Amino acid sequence: MSWNEYYKSRLITADEAAAKIKNGDRIVMGHGAGEPRLMPQALVKRQNELENVVVTHGIALGPGLYCQPDVDHNRIRLSTCFAGGSTRKAVQEGRAAFVAMHFSDVPKAYREKFLDINVAVTHVSPPDRYGYCSLGISVDYERAAIESADLVIAEVNINMPRTYGNTLVHVNDIDYFVESSQPLIVMSKPDVGPVEEAIGRHIASLVEDGATLQLGIGGIPNAILSFLRDKNDLGLHSELLSDGTMELIEAGVINGKRKTLHPCKALATFAAGTSELYKKLDGNPAVEFYPVEYINDSHVISLNDKMFSVNSAIQIDLLGQVCAETINAKQFSGIGGQMDFVRGACLSKGGKAVIAMPATAKNGTVSKIVAALQPGDAVTTPRNDVDYVVTENGIAHLRGQETRERARRLIAIADPKFRDELKSQFEHIYALKL
Repeated sequence: MSWNEYYKSRLITADEAAAKIKNGDRIVMGHGAGEPRLMPQALVKRQNELENVVVTHGIALGPGLYCQPDVDHNRIRLSTCFAGGSTRKAVQEGRAAFVAMHFSDVPKAYREKFLDINVAVTHVSPPDRYGYCSLGISVDYERAAIESADLVIAEVNINMPRTYGNTLVHVNDIDYFVESSQPLIVMSKPDVGPVEEAIGRHIASLVEDGATLQLGIGGIPNAILSFLRDKNDLGLHSELLSDGTMELIEAGVINGKRKTLHPCKALATFAAGTSELYKKLDGNPAVEFYPVEYINDSHVISLNDKMFSVNSAIQIDLLGQVCAETINAKQFSGIGGQMDFVRGACLSKGGKAVIAMPATAKNGTVSKIVAALQPGDAVTTPRNDVDYVVTENGIAHLRGQETRERARRLIAIADPKFRDELKSQFEHIYALKL
């Protein structure tokens, strides 16, 4: 049987595919902007027929239908390593479960069955003339899921771009196909205000020509990118590729000419942004996508000389401990690739790792630099690994600094109205005079 005949013989509707889900199944879904669009709807329609079905994935950028209040979580339950906007409330209310895990560890967890999954629902491009589909904009853990599952269902979407790198999967490795013309999940370009602009300007001052970047998405990364247009020969080795990074690729600022790993190629494990970004990724040889266990491997990251990593925080205490995933002991997000990139950048020759955040929250009424993290809040990045911390008030270089000097530098970039209080709290808690 030719691949084309096999494909046609396994072509079914989303409802027919959902009917193949059984009680007790553990389903891994594509995540981020690569989340399947039809299968979650079809699965939820069957909720009254199912029991103890677990859906697992990374960050949800879609509606998270399977963990909404009207879905019985004893029938369909979410288990995730990253709480997103549409899944956060379910995690915080106990209707969904959270697994503390580095994003880079997820493929191994599937292969070695300590995150046991038996159904993979993936999202791919139509096959080429040789029968190969592309994993498109979400490569991360998809291959490991396909290899580990007993049943593989693929939404085949005409809107999914064909991307380069380690992205191809043959139709013979997929059990059933659901054709789709649904638009991919999009994210609008984030707004950049004066706080983000000030932070971006500070961080850009640390970026040297020839550096290789890792940036996330949001106002601060966009602000950073806007101040990099006068830099030369930057590279990209990042968990995420956004509209902002694509703009610098098109401008020739990110060209990878000085990269020591994958020169002249921009690397990522998934992309999220506007529909224009996805069009620009289709068949674009300047960008390559690889699984997350490669992109987020600290050793691999460190092979890029002048690796420059930027990650965010919710709070930082005066020891330099970073909390980036909980608020008042409630799960807000997840560790993602933060620790991997901090370690990788610090191990890189000439590398720098930046933690960036506004100095305050809640309209300036709460300091995000605190004397000590509260009980129950997670330490995402330990103090031993923190390099630079940047707020709108300046840059604090902590690596190699003594405890008191770390506190002094962090207080200096806190909001001025909280500095005296922070100094007093530090001296009280740690019994050290500043």
